[in-house]
Amino acid sequence: MSDRFDYFILLADMRTGSNLLESQLNALDGVTCHGEAFNPYFAGLPKLDDLLGFTVEKRDRDPLALLDAIRAAPGEMSGFRFFSDHDLRALTPALNDPRCAKIILTRNALDSYISWKIAVETKQWKLVNIKQRREAQVAFDSDEFTRQFESRQAFQQMVLNHLQKTGQTAFYITYDDLNDVEVLNGLARWLGVTGRLEAANDHLKRQNPAPALSKVTNPDEMANAVSGLDVFNLHRTPNFEPRRGPAVSRYVGASKTPLLYLPVRGGPEFDVTRWMADLDSVTQDDLVIGRNQKQMRRWMQDHPKHRKFTVVRHPLARAHSVFCKHILRTGPGAYVAIRNMLRKRYELPLPADDPDTSYTPDQHYAAFSGFLTMLGHILAGQTPIRVDGTWCSQAQTLEGMAGFAMPDQILREDEMAGALPALARQVGHANPPAPPSSAPDMPFTLAQIYDTALEDKAAEAYQRDYLLFGFEDWKAQKIVKGEG
Repeated sequence: MSDRFDYFILLADMRTGSNLLESQLNALDGVTCHGEAFNPYFAGLPKLDDLLGFTVEKRDRDPLALLDAIRAAPGEMSGFRFFSDHDLRALTPALNDPRCAKIILTRNALDSYISWKIAVETKQWKLVNIKQRREAQVAFDSDEFTRQFESRQAFQQMVLNHLQKTGQTAFYITYDDLNDVEVLNGLARWLGVTGRLEAANDHLKRQNPAPALSKVTNPDEMANAVSGLDVFNLHRTPNFEPRRGPAVSRYVGASKTPLLYLPVRGGPEFDVTRWMADLDSVTQDDLVIGRNQKQMRRWMQDHPKHRKFTVVRHPLARAHSVFCKHILRTGPGAYVAIRNMLRKRYELPLPADDPDTSYTPDQHYAAFSGFLTMLGHILAGQTPIRVDGTWCSQAQTLEGMAGFAMPDQILREDEMAGALPALARQVGHANPPAPPSSAPDMPFTLAQIYDTALEDKAAEAYQRDYLLFGFEDWKAQKIVKGEG
């Protein structure tokens, strides 16, 4: 170990060149980078059964034990790669430890995104032999790029802020420096290790060296989308509890009426969006959506009498809807990787495939009850599963909104029938339409399986939502509204 550091963490993300930097570090005598040690789906490398004696299951039970094993591994210095979607339980201890060297690898966000799209298309994630290189042109997706850009920017900002608060600094290196021997030896010198490189490791090859515009099928659309980004916006948008970002790209502005909907994911997004289109007698394609923060500020400036609103859903109903849409099924919209992890590693009693006619209400109850239990663990940071926007606490979503703009009104789903037309009348609509009715959850509704045990589990997982929004028991709420 060096006089300065005991081990290192390489903070990066997919398609930033982290494989290449790992190979350069491993070329230094006495230095070992142990891959993606805390990737939720494998330990170190996809084909390894274990890392330093830790299987995925053993690591998930005690991630800090693997962190200790990396620190104590043979050699002059060991470390690992860490991405924004890895197990966050390992991140804070490493960031807090001044004996852990922080290496931060960055890359041009657009190049990184296009590289990722091409890798998905060609199924080629590494290139060793240039003769085996696979080429492809891909379609640039503005919304997808914005989400990826904002997520990575948020992660980098969170790391920077944490290092500032703990009085530490990091070694910053960019993708373009990864074959610069002087920079790489400067990194070795900063780490305090004795090894030096005589030449850069050329085992891995750059996969897509062409200009960005030539790699996409819609270069004009890409140029327009990128030109609208405010790259200097440093609003924090972390993607885990307890803090969340504003997710401005999901905001929905009416076509003509000065109304702006700030969605809470997992709620009645489709119904509210359809009502906004009906309000102005347009299609949903005519609504203002997919804007970044700079563009949304301009929209608000152009609509000085606008009203911003959001709609929250009862936590139990929201969890059930999310379960039916994203976890129970395997088709479009399903979180297949998380579903498989819940089913295989955590033994959630989910059917192997989509539920069929043999799937019973009792089976549905057992699966959903288990999911509610897992939500409590996920939100508490006790698993490597991400805190997705569809099941994070609604209170945290609203706190994230406040980083950009506060909603003027927070409506409850069970009050939408009267509250949305009343809101429309405030901005000049004499006869606004009634909101559409939500489609029932499939294959079974919450009413078909409800009992107080489910309510108790939801209340335990979402304590702040019940408290801050004043939610009563879901069954009591339905009865009061005459629906029970």
